Amino acid sequence: MMNNNTTGAVRLSVILPANNEAALIGGCLSAILDSDWDGLGLQVIVVANGCSDDTAARAQAMVEPFSDRGWQLDILDLPSGGKLGALNAGDATAKGAMRVYLDADVTVSRGLLWQLANALDSTAPRYASGAVTITAKGWVSRAYARIWRQVPFMAECVPGCGVFAVNAAGRARWETFPDIISDDTFVRLSFTPNERIGVAASYEWPIAEGWSNLVTVRRRQDVGVDEIGHKFPELLANDDKPDFGIGRKLGIALRDPIGFAVYSGVALTSKLTRKRSSGWSRGR
Repeated sequence: MMNNNTTGAVRLSVILPANNEAALIGGCLSAILDSDWDGLGLQVIVVANGCSDDTAARAQAMVEPFSDRGWQLDILDLPSGGKLGALNAGDATAKGAMRVYLDADVTVSRGLLWQLANALDSTAPRYASGAVTITAKGWVSRAYARIWRQVPFMAECVPGCGVFAVNAAGRARWETFPDIISDDTFVRLSFTPNERIGVAASYEWPIAEGWSNLVTVRRRQDVGVDEIGHKFPELLANDDKPDFGIGRKLGIALRDPIGFAVYSGVALTSKLTRKRSSGWSRGR
């Protein structure tokens, strides 16, 4: 492990699993550096897992800028891949009672970390995330994103896509991350709707590019949710997804027929090819 030791108690630990994310890790860490976190007490842990590129080296190059702000940047370079193992390794290294779990392709806004920490400042179990801004480049993915932003779960709940955070009492809800596909669903459903807090600060979360990748990722998401229901059925009582009724769908379809056709086509293809899922996939 390569680390940068700073003095002072750690209030917040950010755990950032990264598998072959050399192209993105610098931007992700730079966004954290630009945050308005005030003072010390911040630890960021990059868990490079099973990388065949220079993800770890690029993260290591950011140690000095973090140190200049009085923050701690640790880099774990694990020989084996796997997001769940990376999350568990990050947890084992984390010093902060509050934990933020962040995907390497996410770009946080300046106020997100501070607002998450304030939301989690409670002795009662708490879960928090920011306001997600779904981004896409190609026309197919942009069309899909236009509809996904309007799905009630995304628009009205605290989905935690790409970044979610828990306090000490919340993290005590489970031990190590179980061997599952959808870690974010598992954590979100470990809390009741009243225990989940959405903060105003935003973050950018890019979706998969192109039809094939959209289907692959959607299928993984669907299979991951099904897996939670099979392995942890008790957690389903905490699901608060609003109904996406036919009237609402019709209204969206009339306003954006192309976007709705793309979104519905991806969802249907995922359903029809569900058995082809091969576990975790970023879709890039």
